[in-house]
Amino acid sequence: MVQSSLKYNVFYRCTVIVWMVVKFIIQQYFFHMWHRIWDEQTYQKWNALLTKQAKEYRENAIKLGGVLIKVGQFLSTRTDFMPDVFIRELAGLVDRVPAIPYSYAKQSIEAEWGTSIEEHLMDIDEAPIAAASIGQVYQAKLKDGTVVAIKVQRYRIDDIFHIDFKALKIVFWLISVFTGFGKKANLDELYRELIYVMERELDFEKELGFGTYFKERYKEYESIHIPHYYEELCTRKVLVMEWIEGAKITNINYMNRHNINIKQTAKQLFDLYLDQFLNPGYFHADPHAGNILIQKDGRIAVIDFGMMGEVRKQDTQYFKRLIQGLIMDDYEKIINTLDEMNFVLPNANRDKLKKMIKQTVEMYENGSFKQMDSHTIDQVKEDIRTFIQEQPIQLSADYAYYGRAVSIVFGVLIAIYPDIDISKWAKPKITEWFGGSIVGSIYKQFTKETLQPVLSYPKAMLNWLESGEEDRKWEKEKQQKQLLHHFYLVLEAISFILIMGGIGLFVYATTMGMAMLTIIGEAAACIFALTMIIIFLKHYRMIRMKK
Repeated sequence: MVQSSLKYNVFYRCTVIVWMVVKFIIQQYFFHMWHRIWDEQTYQKWNALLTKQAKEYRENAIKLGGVLIKVGQFLSTRTDFMPDVFIRELAGLVDRVPAIPYSYAKQSIEAEWGTSIEEHLMDIDEAPIAAASIGQVYQAKLKDGTVVAIKVQRYRIDDIFHIDFKALKIVFWLISVFTGFGKKANLDELYRELIYVMERELDFEKELGFGTYFKERYKEYESIHIPHYYEELCTRKVLVMEWIEGAKITNINYMNRHNINIKQTAKQLFDLYLDQFLNPGYFHADPHAGNILIQKDGRIAVIDFGMMGEVRKQDTQYFKRLIQGLIMDDYEKIINTLDEMNFVLPNANRDKLKKMIKQTVEMYENGSFKQMDSHTIDQVKEDIRTFIQEQPIQLSADYAYYGRAVSIVFGVLIAIYPDIDISKWAKPKITEWFGGSIVGSIYKQFTKETLQPVLSYPKAMLNWLESGEEDRKWEKEKQQKQLLHHFYLVLEAISFILIMGGIGLFVYATTMGMAMLTIIGEAAACIFALTMIIIFLKHYRMIRMKK
């Protein structure tokens, strides 16, 4: 564990974070430099390198905490450019955060309340029931005996985050200059999205507002329970809320013991989240089983509103136009809509993108909706992820959270009720969403060409692979040349730094009258200058060959 004095040191944290990224970039450049032929063995070595780097990132994230954990959780939603091995490693960070001592939590609570804990609490369990990157949760009793959950921010988490924001700015600059991500994603926009999302999560008063919003929005849903917040005890760093008794929504044995109708529960959960995903307003962006509980009386309790997304009115119009474009095979309309949603990058080949979307949709058309199972779902997610990674498109933060939330909810539903009939359950909601009469004429076709293809295994995959082979080969060669270009840039930058170091040593030694060091400095400067010239010549030749 990092010593506390180092953990809050600006220089230490920035050095660890920036050096880790620089090391990752150099390792990947050298790998591409020495592996020009990509056969099965090369891919295995590449995946082994990525796995090693992902584990190192995870270990540093657990050791340092702060932004590294939140960035890891955020990037685990970015299937548009993150390697699969990183996504798998980073997705579990939320469950691997060590708890802080109770003394720190007590100090924070008393500082926020301006009084001792005993003024408001009869008792508090000093062992946290949950520990995350920003806060920890404790069980306690108010003076009147009411059992509550108290969420407390981690010690000096504000300081840690704002230190890490500086390191993150350097990291994004390095990635934009020395890697191909600058063309694959808008890194300036991504940085702003990250800061916005993390700043919002640091303010518990915003989470209180979201919890209150959901309680009001679903007050008419008798089957849904949103916890009550004790607003007089809630601050920017402390939340006090109703204690919820129950089990994870995926605990089938618990539901059987309490005679809870599993199918009905799945349907209620489906309706709850479909309403969030289709209609304007905020949606619960972290709907994993630990944040959705089933109570003894069969009600579904939703907790933890720290991670939120938003469906705007304009988004619902975009979604409808995308569906209409699919129904009418109007791929120009789809591309234009994606462009308006800022999915399409400026350097995108729109004709190629249109062709790829058409092929991706068509490769699902022969699938069977009724054959849906967990393997099918995983395959669909993998196909969509591969498509997003290979094409010149990006996801904004809200859309990334949207896709992640949809995926998680769907996985939870399948775990609860594998025989789920999405088409039958969705029809009334989709009809209402489209405005009633408009759906009467297109719903059958919509179900066939949109829901069924997306949720079935692609029997036409082989034809798609064959038709796209030449395009992918050309794209791979282009990426390799681009990587080589960046590799030369890195070598040139390192050579320049070493030249300056040699000159600095020469000047210092000359000033101090150290003859031997003067010779060493002069020789080093000359050697590295010669090396830099050779690298420049090779780089120039490579650029000329590209033309």
